[in-house]
Amino acid sequence: MPRRLATLLASGALALLATLTIASPAAAVTPAAAVTPAERLSVLSSWTQTSASSYNSWNSARVNRAPWAEYNFNWSTDYCSSSPDNPLGFTFNLGCYRHDFGYRNYKAVGQFPANKARLDSAFYEDLKRVCVTYNTVVRPACYSLAWTYYQAVNIFGSVAAVQQADIDRAARMKAEAEAAARR
Repeated sequence: MPRRLATLLASGALALLATLTIASPAAAVTPAAAVTPAERLSVLSSWTQTSASSYNSWNSARVNRAPWAEYNFNWSTDYCSSSPDNPLGFTFNLGCYRHDFGYRNYKAVGQFPANKARLDSAFYEDLKRVCVTYNTVVRPACYSLAWTYYQAVNIFGSVAAVQQADIDRAARMKAEAEAAARR
């Protein structure tokens, strides 16, 4: 019995200590450490690489921004600017969104010129990953548009430079491939 009583008392004392620690005003007013510029750049860099895992990490953060609020990232986007977000039904909108995210946030920290080429390459890889999800018959048209969108951002810094003629060319490629597949 004495051993059992000692265990019971010890458990009660630990529970009381835990309650006091949680309710302690000192614990409540201790501020969380502020995000440093180096930490912000590290996360920004990890979310703007060319890999699928980088894209997936960014996209997870995009749909659940609350844990990242203290980083003060700019999540605004105009998607693919004045070019179609989903040309010929190919879903490029999230690739454009991540590209905007990289451009806006690297500009905000004064690191854009050093990162532009990688951001543009990540954009192209994102678009190619979209293309892989489509039927092999229409995939060449998707790759053609991905290349056109990439060239627009690489040369002009915006997919707004995509011309209707480029989309029309890909539409012809897609239609011809689909017609050939039906024969």
